Amino acid sequence: MCKECGCGEIDYNEKEIPVGREILEENSKNAVHNREHLDNLGIVMLNIVGSPGAGKTALLEKTIPELANEFKIAVIEGDLETDRDKQRIDKLDIPCYQICTHGACHLDAKMVHHALHELELDDSFDIVFVENVGNLVCPADFPLGEDFRVVVLSTPEGDDKPEKYPSIFYGSDAVVLSKLDLMNYLDFDLDECKRRSYEVNPKARFFAMSSKSGDGIEQWLEWIRWAAKSPK
Repeated sequence: MCKECGCGEIDYNEKEIPVGREILEENSKNAVHNREHLDNLGIVMLNIVGSPGAGKTALLEKTIPELANEFKIAVIEGDLETDRDKQRIDKLDIPCYQICTHGACHLDAKMVHHALHELELDDSFDIVFVENVGNLVCPADFPLGEDFRVVVLSTPEGDDKPEKYPSIFYGSDAVVLSKLDLMNYLDFDLDECKRRSYEVNPKARFFAMSSKSGDGIEQWLEWIRWAAKSPK
């Protein structure tokens, strides 16, 4: 109510409530808790982000069978609705938990905290892959407690995405350019995409590959092996 006249109208100058800041601070606390929980178990978590249809699930489908004999792996799938991506991962015969956000455009650390406990992880596990909701904006502001964040960018999206969405690329440890097999049919400049990626984030590793043909996958797999064995 407005203090000056008691009219029932909101006095917008009365007080500023930093709701956004409080949400981010709470998420950060939950992310730290997730990280401590996984560190105690010796598990590495990778947060896979990218646009809808960039090829995140296809990347996991290609990656996990190559590593299944070396590491014990679990997956957390995030989507607005349906468990269609989880159904694809279930065919790989590994533990997978589905998060449906019902409209939220990203996963947050609290959602992942619940999923980690539902998976009943123990110290026999080595890697947890989190496939985030398809989005190049909001996931940048919501760390999940991951060790590494990976951005998947597909050739049909264009080679300018690192410059157009710098926040998600700047905070990531690796960039995977997917659907390399389509590049000859598109107006896509691989060298320019790589240059733009390194310009935004010179520390992020850049991998170009096709999950369909397997071209370029070996360097990516070697990086995952390194990440899984990195000191906790």
